[in-house]
Amino acid sequence: MIRAYKFLMRPTVGQAAALAAMLADHCSLYNGALQERRDAYRHVSKTSIKYGQQSAQLKEIRAFDPERQGRWSFSSQQATLRRLDKAFQAFFRRAKAGDTPGYPRFRGVNWFDTVDFPKDGDGCRWDSTAHNRVTRVRLQGVGHVKAHRHRPVVGTVKTVSVKREGKRWYVILTAEQEQPEPLPRTGSVVGIDMGIASFLTTSSGEHVANPRHGRKAAAKLEAAQQALSRFPRVRRDKRTANHQRAVDNVARLHRRVRHQRLDHAHKAALDLVRQHDFIAHEDLKIRNMVKAPAPKPDPGRPGCFLPNGAAAKAGLNHSISDAGWGVFLTILNAKAESAGREVVAVDPRDTSRTCPECGHVSAENRPTQEKFHCLSCGHSAHADTVGALNVLRAGLVRRDANPA
Repeated sequence: MIRAYKFLMRPTVGQAAALAAMLADHCSLYNGALQERRDAYRHVSKTSIKYGQQSAQLKEIRAFDPERQGRWSFSSQQATLRRLDKAFQAFFRRAKAGDTPGYPRFRGVNWFDTVDFPKDGDGCRWDSTAHNRVTRVRLQGVGHVKAHRHRPVVGTVKTVSVKREGKRWYVILTAEQEQPEPLPRTGSVVGIDMGIASFLTTSSGEHVANPRHGRKAAAKLEAAQQALSRFPRVRRDKRTANHQRAVDNVARLHRRVRHQRLDHAHKAALDLVRQHDFIAHEDLKIRNMVKAPAPKPDPGRPGCFLPNGAAAKAGLNHSISDAGWGVFLTILNAKAESAGREVVAVDPRDTSRTCPECGHVSAENRPTQEKFHCLSCGHSAHADTVGALNVLRAGLVRRDANPA
């Protein structure tokens, strides 16, 4: 199996400048390759340029510009061109499927934050000074950069990536390792219902509180973003010291909320994986759930619109995004795979409207957000617990219908 590791780097001032220059040159390469594809297709010949053709030009580009493009790893530059090629492949796939195509865009220096090295030892070397107690990663054109390895790396390192987040630099590794030993069996099964009032509710009636990290930091974020909005939008190298401090403050607050959300998701997922052999959850289409409502034209007044509940929906969308359901489910599946647990996603329709006792389905069975009262048999319970029970039953049916 493949596992990713992310470690904080501690570059010197000179190394940080070299890392920033590396990102800028890779960004320039990406934009230049994109411009070449655009110009070729706009020509009367409608020429289509592929990755292989652009990769073959790298040798000449590096020889023509040895002070910039020639400094960096050839393989990492190929990876940047491959990233552009994947963007075009996704564009054509979406266009063919009838979705919104989303043509690849030029990247500003502020929006190009990752350089990939496809193979450890080719332009990079993880743990380059193994004889030293301080872990270092060697990057071509940068040197040996200290990395804060807060946990051991198990397996063989395959790829290395460098990423900038605000003022911080991270090294991201992917390592191939053997399948770990599964956790001991517990004989327990559980269904979970994702929510806003409670982050999740289990079929046994346990509620995991929703920490609402984004809402707690909203006041500080609003003040920081207002302070940033007073500065004009200029390039990174044109910012004043006060402008840069305002940018860094906003990035720091967002990073803190993101890390808090990740920490909560890891802990909640780990508790479920340790306690249960089988976990069923709703197959949520989160991207569709947070879409803004369509406008409602007023037939009696051309050019005017009727109320469509956009303000209330915006608040709900913020709460859904703040809960971080997608991040949690991704982490849950990864931890379950490592622990030898089974996770099943089921259709969420009517799970909170179906009585677990008699099977009666009705919207009136749920008179409030928290209360469930069956109109047929009179069964009463917490609505989220009812939803989790129905999710568990549907998951067990699906598991028994498709035995491994």
